[in-house]
Amino acid sequence: MRTAQNSGCWAFGKSRHEFKSIASVGSCHCTALRNQTYIRSGTKYVSSSRPRLLVSGDSDEAASQFFRIMGDSVELVPPGIPGAEVDGVLFAGEFAKRTQDLQLCAQGFLDSVPDALVLVDSENKVVWHNQMLQNMAGSESSLIGLSFLEALESPELISPAVLPTSLDPGPDKVLKAILKMAERKFVAIRASRSPLPAGDGQTLPFTTIVARDVSEEILENQKREALYRAGIELGDLSPEEVTEMSPEDRSELLKDKILEYSQDILGFETIEIRVINPASGELLPLLQVGMQPEAATRQLFAKAQDNGVTGYVAATRKSHLCSDTQTDSLYLSGAADARSSLTVPLIMHDEVLGTFNVESPGAQGFDQKDLEFLEVFGCVVAMAVNQLQLLVAEKVTTASESSARLQRDIALPTDDILSSATAILEKYIGHDPDVCEKLQCILDNTRTIRGKIVRVSEDADAVDVGFPGTSSRQRVERPALTDKRILVVDSDETVLKSAHDLLDKHNCTVEAVRSGKEACQMARTHHYDVVLTDIRLPDMNGYECFCEMREIDNRLPVILMTGFGYDAGHSIVKSRQRGLKSVLYKPFRREQLLTEVEKAVTPPPPHE
Repeated sequence: MRTAQNSGCWAFGKSRHEFKSIASVGSCHCTALRNQTYIRSGTKYVSSSRPRLLVSGDSDEAASQFFRIMGDSVELVPPGIPGAEVDGVLFAGEFAKRTQDLQLCAQGFLDSVPDALVLVDSENKVVWHNQMLQNMAGSESSLIGLSFLEALESPELISPAVLPTSLDPGPDKVLKAILKMAERKFVAIRASRSPLPAGDGQTLPFTTIVARDVSEEILENQKREALYRAGIELGDLSPEEVTEMSPEDRSELLKDKILEYSQDILGFETIEIRVINPASGELLPLLQVGMQPEAATRQLFAKAQDNGVTGYVAATRKSHLCSDTQTDSLYLSGAADARSSLTVPLIMHDEVLGTFNVESPGAQGFDQKDLEFLEVFGCVVAMAVNQLQLLVAEKVTTASESSARLQRDIALPTDDILSSATAILEKYIGHDPDVCEKLQCILDNTRTIRGKIVRVSEDADAVDVGFPGTSSRQRVERPALTDKRILVVDSDETVLKSAHDLLDKHNCTVEAVRSGKEACQMARTHHYDVVLTDIRLPDMNGYECFCEMREIDNRLPVILMTGFGYDAGHSIVKSRQRGLKSVLYKPFRREQLLTEVEKAVTPPPPHE
């Protein structure tokens, strides 16, 4: 192709052998360009032996001058002839003044644009396109002469609901649409219609279309929407699921959903999720797929050193992209063939709940975009884990409180049964063996019933909820109190209830009575490791009760209790003279009571 300029004219042709005479005209010059036709019809036109030019521009005078110079060496093709095929285009007037732009376009600039550029005539036929349209359509041949949608093989319209067949958006409007060309390929188009000069003062309507491959953006948006829906579904528990499903069942349901979304939405096949035990900082396995057995059971802690990528992420709260497992110093072997990995923290309310790790068999298997999506999904998983932990903790707490309430409610009534049965038994011993046997059966069964209720409460506190990182209420253990039997003597029911509340939780057995006489009956009939008695009882003072207990068993530890140090009968002083070791002043503190009882039931060290 050659170009010629003279008096505001530029001509573009298909062959470098055409328009040879132009170079001798005035100041015109000739430049060899790419083999390109800019406007032509797809229908073959019977041509003469002379090159045929279509005039386009806004200066008839410049075009006329050009043809006077060229004489009979070219043939003029008037604009608007249907089916006309031309060998070149003559740009006249202002068009020709844009010489550098036109030359650049002719040299292939428009083919290098990453978007498809298309010119459609009034009959909705493609009259020109750049190379990108062919690439987009997967065609090796020109698409000129087809309608735009035919050129793209009739893609599915995603939006808007209706697309004008003429692709005419209307005056001064831009038509926008999204087309789906294949399963994972989407194209966005922008079209506008404008009249373009066609020579002789005429204009013709053309639609200019810009088509862009937006597959990546569409797929990312679809993935984000899918993650949003996944977040709703992960947190969407029906009332029936909350009330009827066990913590273990809800945990399994959560694991199944996380695995489903990880594989279907994000395409991750090798997965490991761990949650933190708040008490120890250990990262406990929640879900793993594709990991080696030794990796799945490996003990890890939320520490930046010596705990792999998982421990580092949990400790630093920073996501980690491992591009090559063979060169990453933090990486510990997970999946057998893993060459790259992604690990993100699961954070909720500014607290790290655990970690989410995925692995790939290929080096450089993940990029920053994968990491971003995993972080988004990690937020979703963190919310679901947090919700499940709350539900589990609520159920554990409810069970524990219910059993503890039952234990408190039956404490004093069963104490009264034990005291009354013991008093009757003492009267019938040696007189009526059958009655004594029945009374002993009542005592044993009462203690058995209360023991079972206590164990229910203990089991609720120590329940394995089936969800790592979720623990029931913790208490400081006092092993010295385990299985000890304690007799509490006080006429104040509030004190008796408080003694049960404080001591029952430490695996010891508390039995309470309201008078000195009842205390002596219980001590004579049953074994106790320590007696706590108030110094002001309805039937005797503290010193008298202390002496009675020493008469029954001189090795039985006794702790006297008094309110605000009041001791009108000097029971404490006299009892100390006879070996009293400990005194509690009401209202006593919890730790003070436990410590004094613990000291009383702990045998003294042997003498050396």
